[in-house]
Amino acid sequence: MNLNFVSADEAVSHIKSGSHIHLSSVASVPHILIQALCRRADAGDVKDLHFHHFHTEGPAPYSEPQYDGIFFDQGFFLGPNVRKNVNAGYAAYLPVPLGETPRLYRQGFIKLGAALVNCSLPDENGMVSLGTSVDCSVAAIETAELVIGVVNPNVPFAYGDLIPLDKFDYLVEDDTPLVTASFAEPTPTEVLIGKNCAALVEDGDCIQMGIGALPNALAAQLGGHKNLGLHTEMFSSYVGDLIEAGVINGSKKNMDSGLHVGSFVLGDEKLFRILEENPNVRIRPANYTNDPFNIAKIDNMVSVNSALEVDITGQVCSESIGPMQFSGEGGAFEFAYGVSQSKGGR
Repeated sequence: MNLNFVSADEAVSHIKSGSHIHLSSVASVPHILIQALCRRADAGDVKDLHFHHFHTEGPAPYSEPQYDGIFFDQGFFLGPNVRKNVNAGYAAYLPVPLGETPRLYRQGFIKLGAALVNCSLPDENGMVSLGTSVDCSVAAIETAELVIGVVNPNVPFAYGDLIPLDKFDYLVEDDTPLVTASFAEPTPTEVLIGKNCAALVEDGDCIQMGIGALPNALAAQLGGHKNLGLHTEMFSSYVGDLIEAGVINGSKKNMDSGLHVGSFVLGDEKLFRILEENPNVRIRPANYTNDPFNIAKIDNMVSVNSALEVDITGQVCSESIGPMQFSGEGGAFEFAYGVSQSKGGR
């Protein structure tokens, strides 16, 4: 298949000043396009660009003070790369449940001038996968005035919502490896919490685990379980290990039976290989994975998420520490509500 590529500089030259820009997220940030936008900014050729995204890995110049007045980051979730600048006022956080983010685009609350995404090599039908970052990228591609795809052979062809090549206005070629993340070995306290939580998970349950050390500590304790299902927003390396070991096989799921369903991926190269053309994996938009009414349809659904603070009345805070914005609303409440309506859910 012949693909007509342009340079990153040529592709981003068509983005207008004042545009709102969606970035594919987590491991699959299109850094080659961000670097090209920085070159435009350094040349004084563009201003007032607003960036929207989930958690991103790698450098985040779109939030840096040196681009004040040129770039303004308005992400839906904070990672360590933007946390300092958000709390210093150089960037912003838009509080929104992750499952609601596609609606911001589709209903025009955020009118996108451009969508910048990483994608896989196309299949024989001219379809590409968004790989490790589907989340709200499908909605962005549907609604943006300009869509730029970075075709990267390192992006796994993960089944789910595939995109035809004719949806892209420009294609850029890049072979930069995706950003990987390794998680520290659980501390003795985290191991203890993981064991306590694992004792609450029964064989045949369908699990969701959020981001952070504690969900990974739980996953590390589930090796002796059988026939677990997976319906989650985030895939991590520990989850990949459980899939590879056959602990997670989805055989008992009453919805998406046999399928491992998630919305975005953060992990290592081994995890990316597990996703590659795996017929049992589906990486879906966040409005599917995080919809409480979908979650409620899954019997024996178990949701495990981290908290930063819990008060004496049982109220949970998972996005800020005092006045400091730490992460974001994420999907914890969506899953907690959905699971509360699930038959056998907890």
